This record gives sequence, structure tokens and C-alpha cells, in this order.
Amino acid sequence: MASSKEYLNFVLGQLSGLDEISAKPMMGEYLIYYRGKLVGGIYDDRLLVKSVQSAIEYMPQASYSLPYDGAKEMLLVNNVDDKDYLSGLFDAMFDELPQPKNTKR
Repeated sequence: MASSKEYLNFVLGQLSGLDEISAKPMMGEYLIYYRGKLVGGIYDDRLLVKSVQSAIEYMPQASYSLPYDGAKEMLLVNNVDDKDYLSGLFDAMFDELPQPKNTKR
């Protein structure tokens, strides 16, 4: 099942207090970037983030979920209705996220 544009717009609205939030469509789903770094994505109308240590500590009760078959497990964000919580999560994760790879040659 592909994610809806409405859910994407809702999540982006919840993150509107942060600078440089962007989304990239990918095979019916959406990848979410914060200041150029991949944080996670929207899969089947669920917000999933990378399972970096800072996210695990920020959301100790979060469950793991697969975005699609064959992928690495990610953390399911259940508290998307709380703008401050969501912004805090992305800020907490930022320093631990890898730098984007330069794919242009």
C-alpha cells in the first residue's frame, strides 16, 4: 500500500517548526530529510525513523517495524500528533545521522 499525500502533508506540517525539512517520493512512499540528512520515511502511512541510539533513548517504548520486505528495521513513531515531541526527536537524532553520500560523479 502506498502512502497518501495527505499523511505526508500532515507530518511535514508537524515538522514545520524545523528548518530544512524535505521529502522525496520513492516508489509510492516518502523519504524524510532534515538539513540534508535522511531521518526516515513514511511507509504505509506510518512515520518510521532510523534506529540510531539517540532515537532509541528518546522513544524507549517505540516498537520496531519493517518499512518494506528486506529492509532494516526502523522505529515506529506513534506520537506524531505532538509537534514539539516530533521536532525534539529530529533534533536529538541529527548529530548521529550519517552525512549524505555524494551520488553525483
